[in-house]
Amino acid sequence: MTRTQPDLAELGWKPFFSSQLDIDDLTRLDPARVMAVHRGRLTVTGPEGPRDLPSHLPDAEDDEDRPAVGDWIMLDRDSGLPLRILDRFSLFKRRAPGTGRRVQLIAANVDTLFIVSSCNRDFNLARLERYLVLARDAGVTPVVVLTKADLADAPGDFAREARGLQAGLLVEAVNALDRDSLACLSPWCGAGQTVAMLGSSGVGKSTLVNTLSAGPDVATAGIREDDAKGRHTTTGRAMHRLAGGGWLIDTPGMRELQLTDAAAGLEDVFADVSVLAQACRFADCAHETEPGCAVRQAIDEGRLDPVRLARFRKLTAEDARNSETLAQRRARGKAFGKMIKSVQKDKRGRRE
Repeated sequence: MTRTQPDLAELGWKPFFSSQLDIDDLTRLDPARVMAVHRGRLTVTGPEGPRDLPSHLPDAEDDEDRPAVGDWIMLDRDSGLPLRILDRFSLFKRRAPGTGRRVQLIAANVDTLFIVSSCNRDFNLARLERYLVLARDAGVTPVVVLTKADLADAPGDFAREARGLQAGLLVEAVNALDRDSLACLSPWCGAGQTVAMLGSSGVGKSTLVNTLSAGPDVATAGIREDDAKGRHTTTGRAMHRLAGGGWLIDTPGMRELQLTDAAAGLEDVFADVSVLAQACRFADCAHETEPGCAVRQAIDEGRLDPVRLARFRKLTAEDARNSETLAQRRARGKAFGKMIKSVQKDKRGRRE
């Protein structure tokens, strides 16, 4: 933090949040922004400075009722305890790792998402598409930031590949160690603006945070020479003050981001496939061997890359699987079990 505490506007307070408060709220509650989430506690800040609070809120019934980094919460003026979370204008989330159905909140109230990759072997179009879908579904502006441009022979080639993922996509190739090189990112880092950052381990996120931040406060680690992949250095989600006056939410490196309830983002990022599919003869066309398939025709004519279609199918299936509720999964499992029993019974009847 700087020597002077930021006011609400500098912290990212917008009319969107003011509109959720009535006169009674203004007389007994104080707003504060969640700067970091730890196990069982939060670090929040407001005009009076930072403080640590318990993370549990009254009436929190499901995962999305829990505070996330970037949230605005209302504190009881007398006790100082958090009472409720204000509605979010954007929210990044995913299914938590493992076989459970819990939702893991990543960041809230984000204006811009920096999707970080690097100009080396870690560059991966499929991974960038995952992050793009997440950003578009949340209604957040994505900016692809390609680090280590100073170490690449042809960084422009990486940038051209990334821009090919979606029309009008913003892509910047930078040297994360050089503040002057990062001047191209300043339009999204001004006072009151909030940026989140996603990317796999080793692409230079921590270095980027250090260079953009008002002070170097994030540990960094080197690259493993054998595979150009980095060591995981960020272990928690937190907001960092940017030299330009805005805020940056850093997240742990996530090599696999599972999509959940991201149909709108998929349709946006893969608009070329969606538009073609509308011209298929059959509404439920699987784009395989069906007659009158406009998608297959586009592939045959070289207008659509079959690899892109394969990535679209994979992400769509993943989103459908992760968006399915536990009740739906159980119902589907019971239906499948009944079908197996029916087949087995029919076979026994035939043998008898």
